[in-house]
Amino acid sequence: MSGPNTTKPGALVSIAVAVGAVAVAVLGILTFGVQTTAAPDGVPLAVAVPEQGPAATALRPVAQRVAGQGGEEISWTATTPERARAMLTDKDVYGVLELAPSTDAAPGLAPTVLTSGAINPSGTQLAQQVLTSAAQGVSQAASAQGLAVQPVQAEQLHEASSAARSAPLAVTALSWIGCLAAGAVCTMLFTRGGRVAGLGSRLSLLLGSAVLVTGASAGLLAWWDGSLPLDTDVLGFMLLIAGAFAAVQGALLRLLKLRAMAVLAPLYLMAPSVAGQVPELLNPAYRAALWSWTPFRFSTEGLRSVLQGTPGAPDVRQAVWVLGGMLLAGLIVLLWPGRRGSAAQQAQPDAAERVVPVGVH
Repeated sequence: MSGPNTTKPGALVSIAVAVGAVAVAVLGILTFGVQTTAAPDGVPLAVAVPEQGPAATALRPVAQRVAGQGGEEISWTATTPERARAMLTDKDVYGVLELAPSTDAAPGLAPTVLTSGAINPSGTQLAQQVLTSAAQGVSQAASAQGLAVQPVQAEQLHEASSAARSAPLAVTALSWIGCLAAGAVCTMLFTRGGRVAGLGSRLSLLLGSAVLVTGASAGLLAWWDGSLPLDTDVLGFMLLIAGAFAAVQGALLRLLKLRAMAVLAPLYLMAPSVAGQVPELLNPAYRAALWSWTPFRFSTEGLRSVLQGTPGAPDVRQAVWVLGGMLLAGLIVLLWPGRRGSAAQQAQPDAAERVVPVGVH
């Protein structure tokens, strides 16, 4: 008769080795695979020239030539400076090349590379490289025609410090792992004690995790950069992030107990790898399979907009809907009454843990 105690050691070793190989494959796909397959594809940029006047007539062909460069890697929009800045604020483009007439007496060109601190740093970095290269090419062509060319200027809307650029992703990752740690520990303590968390305990865990994790994250942000605007909008959005994460995690932990960690823990690995990139830099497979639905990108980009003073950006509204939906769904599971007698059943030890007295005559 075979059983757990009669399984051959070689089979146990084979199972362990297979689990390790699967773990490497899964973690590699979710983390390093995102970075190693990154490549620009349709990165949205804009080139802007004045709408009217002699300068517009002279610069419009130049803008059209710029918009024809880059192939499939860059998606150019030729527009006016006012419209380009509005598109940059709404994150419809990641950068703008403004072509304006020189202010000198002689006719010439004054190119400006315009970026925004409210854009994901990966998108801003690529936009700055492409736009600077394009501006230098236009300047060289203008100089060859005998025009006076001013040096390429760089301007940033919604200026962001190093801490401000890193803060949205950091808060997202820390909120997930902080709420997850609280939920896992609480579940473990109740399970070991042979008890089931009641409604009051579940709601206390949700509220306490959300508030304390938000407070801890806010304290870190204030330490990293005291100039960050930790006002009501920012703190309220951070509280929504932590509350949504705690609700979803609490719901899964209630349904699956500690087995839920097999799902919740790997999801954390997607935060820095997927949410840290703009979709135009991701491999199409990752864009469709991971980026399209992961909640981390909604919380990261929404918080970035709120933190940088653009709360009206479309990604903020999207994030509120997604995070609000997560919070509501998690609350429904947490508030749903348990089956009658389930508490008593769950409090009983498993059959494998019961001690069966055996009499010896």
